[in-house]
Formats: sequence, C-alpha cells, structure tokens
Amino acid sequence: MTFVRPGATVALLALAVLAPGAPARAAGPAPAVGNGASAATATTATTAERTGAELAARRAAAGKPLRFGDCPASEGLYRPVRCAVLRVPLDYARPDGPSIALTVSRVAASGRGGAVRQGALVYNPGGPGGSGTYFPLLGDRPAWTGVAAAYDLVGYAPRGVGRSAPLSCRDPAAGPTQVPAVPDAAYKRERRAAARAYAEGCARRAGAALAYYTTLNNARDLHVLRAALGERRLTFLGASYGTYLGAVYATLYPDHVRRMVLDSAVDPDPRRVWYLDNLAQAPAFERRWADFRTWAARHHAVYGLGRTARAVRASYERVRAAVALRPAGGVVGTGELHAAYLQAAYDDDVWPQRAAALAAYLRGDPGPLVEQAARDPRTAREAENATAVYTAVLCNDAAWPADWKTWDRDNTELARRAPFETWANAFLNLPCASWPVPARQQPVDVGDRRGLLPGTLIVAAERDGATPYPGALELQRRLGPRAALVTESGAGTHGVAGGRNACVDRRVERYLLTGATPGWRVRCAPHPEPAPVSLDDRAASAPRALLPPVV
Repeated sequence: MTFVRPGATVALLALAVLAPGAPARAAGPAPAVGNGASAATATTATTAERTGAELAARRAAAGKPLRFGDCPASEGLYRPVRCAVLRVPLDYARPDGPSIALTVSRVAASGRGGAVRQGALVYNPGGPGGSGTYFPLLGDRPAWTGVAAAYDLVGYAPRGVGRSAPLSCRDPAAGPTQVPAVPDAAYKRERRAAARAYAEGCARRAGAALAYYTTLNNARDLHVLRAALGERRLTFLGASYGTYLGAVYATLYPDHVRRMVLDSAVDPDPRRVWYLDNLAQAPAFERRWADFRTWAARHHAVYGLGRTARAVRASYERVRAAVALRPAGGVVGTGELHAAYLQAAYDDDVWPQRAAALAAYLRGDPGPLVEQAARDPRTAREAENATAVYTAVLCNDAAWPADWKTWDRDNTELARRAPFETWANAFLNLPCASWPVPARQQPVDVGDRRGLLPGTLIVAAERDGATPYPGALELQRRLGPRAALVTESGAGTHGVAGGRNACVDRRVERYLLTGATPGWRVRCAPHPEPAPVSLDDRAASAPRALLPPVV
C-alpha cells in the first residue's frame, strides 16, 4: 500500500493480499518492468551473494563480539539500552569490498523471577524504512517483562535507515500540500514528473549503492547480525514488512531459525510483491476508514460529527474543503489532513484524537488539527529517510509496470470503490515505474520446502488495512503445517502483539518462552474499542505506545 508509518505524513508501508474485487487484469506479474529488464531474466540470488553472506556470517561468529557501549545521543536511547555497530558488506557478492555500518541496540535479559537466559530476540518494525533501535526500551512494560526476563531484547536500524548507511532521495518536504480528492489529467502529469524526479534523486544521491537496498540484503544482514550476537539460530519478531523479511530469512536460512513471531503479515506470494500487494491495500483501508466513521457516529453525543458513517464523512469533507481553500494554521492542507486520517485506519487508539480534531475545527478551533496533522520539522529528515528506504527496497525487489496506462487503469478502477487510500498510495509508489536500477532479482518464493523450519507463530488482525488478513492465511500456508495463526477477530489495528490484547500476548509470550504454538488456528476476541474523549478533555494527546510503530 502506501507504506508509511503511523505518524509520518506519507502513505503507510505495509502490504496485503489482493482483496476480492481488485482490478481483474492485475492478476499476475506486471507485463513490463520499469527498471528496464524482464522478470524472466532476473535472478533470485547469485551464487556469489549466497557464498558472500555465509562467509560474512562465519566471520562475524568467529570474530570479536559486538562492543556495546553508550548509545549516540542522536538515537534518543537511555540506559540500560546499549548500542554497537555491526559492519556488513554493501554487496554480498564482494564480501571483502566496501562495507556499511548498522546500528544495533540491546538490553540484556533481566533474569527476573529466576528466568534462564534463552538468547537474543531481534526485532524489525517494518517499513521497509523503520528502525527498531528503541525496541529494548519496552522490556519493563507488562506485556514484555516475561520475555525480557529470558531474552536480550535487540533492535537495529536496517541498511539505509537512521545512522545505518542512511539513504536520502531529496530534501525533506515542507507543507502545506494540496491534493485533489480525484486527480485530473493535469495533476497526474504533475505527479508522474515528480515521481521521475524522485527516482533520479535517489540515483544521484546514492550512486551505485542504490542497487543494494533490497529485502534479500536485509535478510543477509540479519544472518550476519544473528552470528555476531553469538546465536546459532535466530529468534525473531517482525511486524508488517518485518513479517516478509522474516519469511524470506526463513526461506533462505531455515536451519538457522529458532523461533519466529510474525505480526501483521504481508502476503509473500511472489506474484503480488509488490505492485499487487499495494493495490490490495485500498479496499482494506476503505473498510477501516468506514470503521472509524462508524465509531465516531456512535459517539455523536460527544463529537457532533453526525449520527451515521455517511454523515461523519460529510463532516470530514467539510474540513477537507476548508483546508483546501485555507490551510489550517497555515501548515495543514489536504495532503497533511489525509495523512493524519490515514493513521486512523492503522490504529484505533488515535480515533478519539482524530474525531476531536475534526469536531474542534468545525467549531472554530483549528488547534488540535494542526497539532495532530502538521509536519514536524524535528522529524522531517527521519520521515524522508524512511520514505527513501521504502521506495528503494520495493523498487529493487521486484518488477513494476513501466507503462503509465497500467497504473492509471488499475488505480482508476480501484478508486471507484475504494477512494480513500488508492491514489495516495499509487503516487507514493510511482517512482518504481521509472526506477534507474536495472532489475537484478525476482521476489523469493517463500516457503518451507525442506521441512526444516520449527514451529512459527503468525498473529493478525482480521480487519487490518495495511496488511489485509488473507496475507496471513497465505503466509501460514507457505510456512507449512507447523506454522500457527492467532487471529484477533473483528479488529483492525495494525500491529497486534505487545499490550493491546491479552489473549494474543499470552500466546506470544508462551511461544517465545517455550516454543509451544497454540494450535493451527486460534481466535481471540477483539480488544475494546477506545472510549470517546470529550472536547473539553485536553488529555487527548498521543495514543499509548505498544511496540515501536510499524511501518
């Protein structure tokens, strides 16, 4: 989809299965590859890269342990979190060639309650483009204390992210931006030109290194990190895109998997990576947008936005029309407004704040809307970096249509029934149509073909918009009969584990501590919907943090 993290001002990076009713002609791989090579001539991974990754991992295992010390101030981490630097090859076909430095963070297992240390639990929050370096900070939270007693909690910034060989494609954008609800031909031409310029900016700033930001290299980096941590087998927690990374790792290195929790699963079918996965998100986001409006309508007495979902949408459109004419606070146009309310499709924790912001604006107070939707200059560079990594990985991973007619046809058809997210997502991904890196690979055909994987645990919300639920079913099928699936029924917040649903958390903790899966398919009741917040209650601030935000 739009793969942007909740909190960023772009569209979210999290993927899904092609939902029923999506464009019928988009049923297979794109017929033309935007980066100038046919999918048939691309290779999954060269022998040299496989050999180089194994050599790098052996060297990491045999070398000096990672040196953990105080974290750089720029990481915003505090003790007991400690940081280290892991060097990995830029190009695994040349393991003795240029290397890059990845930032790694860790808190040692607490041993609370006499727990025996089981090794390191490595976390990836998704994106691609998200950093997991602050994951170790969660060890003292109730949902994680049991796991933190037995595991070192390890986060890291993948290649391109943060201080890990950072990637940038342009200077951070400034608001406000005005985006039409229905793009006309002139606006589409403008966005096509902007997408080409963005792709050129990636190539100009990254140079030859741009080709090496891929999921395959992320998996190889994870293989080296595992070895550098002194772990013979990997224990891994991945969310959103992190589930795809975990699945690729499990396919490449099944004998090095110990335990794996995959939260909010991307559909790993190689025919869907990544163009069709993105198309699939639009209907799922449309459902979640309706869920938010239905909730707001139930609380009309608090917010006054309307007694039906349709009436709430009309209230939103009134605000949209107003900021199109005059940006709220001079900084929130229709682009910023849409990005803020797309977050409501990711996480129902923000529903009270978003409803209150609409209501306050309609009553003459733009303050809450500006506070929630305006671009934050303090995080603008981080947001640009996340988008750059997202774009590079997705464009490098797989073939994309090069013909604008394909994009226009598929997204025009999709927008007729799922307008909320469709075009924002299409324009986010459009640089892949003119990507300057020649195609070098096909998506990995994820699966446990040799029967080497231990039991794995997938968790998913049934109404997730970013990673639609059929993707979890496909991932389970591919990982084999020992893969278990825990479903949060009737819920749609993206990112299930970590403090939102006790039923899910018990099963995740038990699996990580014992390796026992709860059964092939298990369902949990949904977590409670948020309570409305009165407009007079200025405590309507940011939602509680669970896991680090998934991208």
